Amino acid sequence: MSTSIEKAILASGCFWGTEYYLKRIDGVLSTRVGYIGGHKERPTYREVCTGNTGHAEATEVTYDPAVTDFETVARMFFETHDPTQVNRQGPDVGTQYRSGIFYLNEEQKAISEKLVDLLKAKGLDVATEITAATTFWPAEDYHQDYYAKTGSSPYCHIYRPLF
Repeated sequence: MSTSIEKAILASGCFWGTEYYLKRIDGVLSTRVGYIGGHKERPTYREVCTGNTGHAEATEVTYDPAVTDFETVARMFFETHDPTQVNRQGPDVGTQYRSGIFYLNEEQKAISEKLVDLLKAKGLDVATEITAATTFWPAEDYHQDYYAKTGSSPYCHIYRPLF
């Protein structure tokens, strides 16, 4: 196993479903759900749900680059939500449910843009924002590993091959 780790931060609707799929990638060491892209420090779930903080529900993925890479993580991200939806996923509506990749370096930005271009070439009108990461605020403990704790499955995320 590599001694280095890398991270990615992705938003694709309800963070419970995003985390559910991303943590299943070989090489993913851990996930945390939280909030990113807003203007309020230390937002709470209740505040983010109002749509007034500007934050998106997001998942921070920590992975071993000797086992997987950012492109693999990003492809799973695109294939487990509808990247053409604006400010919604399934029944969840609001800016907090927008599709976004919050890149941590220029390589992640370039890979994200490449994947969006591939999807656009297939006729998809991709709405995913690609933005430099700001502060990631971890969500409350009861949101972490939600589906593992409850034994249920995602209600608005489904895997479908796009690439």
